[in-house]
Amino acid sequence: MSATVRTLAPHDVPRLLDLIDGLADYEKLPRPDAAARERLAMDASGPSPRFRTLLAEVEGTVVGYAIYFFTYSTFLARPTLYLEDIFVLPEFRGRGAGKALFRACAAEAVREGCGRMEWQVLDWNKPSIDFYERAGARLMKEWVPCRLTGEALATLARE
Repeated sequence: MSATVRTLAPHDVPRLLDLIDGLADYEKLPRPDAAARERLAMDASGPSPRFRTLLAEVEGTVVGYAIYFFTYSTFLARPTLYLEDIFVLPEFRGRGAGKALFRACAAEAVREGCGRMEWQVLDWNKPSIDFYERAGARLMKEWVPCRLTGEALATLARE
């Protein structure tokens, strides 16, 4: 049976949180703590969601998710769909769920008039890199991700 994709419903939030834990484990990162889980739940399905979520199902079981939001390209004068997370449980990979999620995000970008779709991939994640390249993506080696967090962010904000 092939994978299907649908939008997140409020009753799906506990499953989404479990899948986010699965991504954290896969990427060898700490899982979201209790406070972060509460924020994620509210930001995913509260009255003003901060991001959009798609779920992939195989034979009625939710096996993956994609979280995205929109940024804006001043040079294209169009929105950009930014894919924050895309994850499928390892035991369900190879059954079309990842491709279905990725394709659904691309379709959403086209529907919304986006000039592009962007995301990041860990440099050690060869299976994902290969997947993205097969889909026609170009790795942007000339762009270096930058990040301010914690005390550095707070210090800059106070200056």
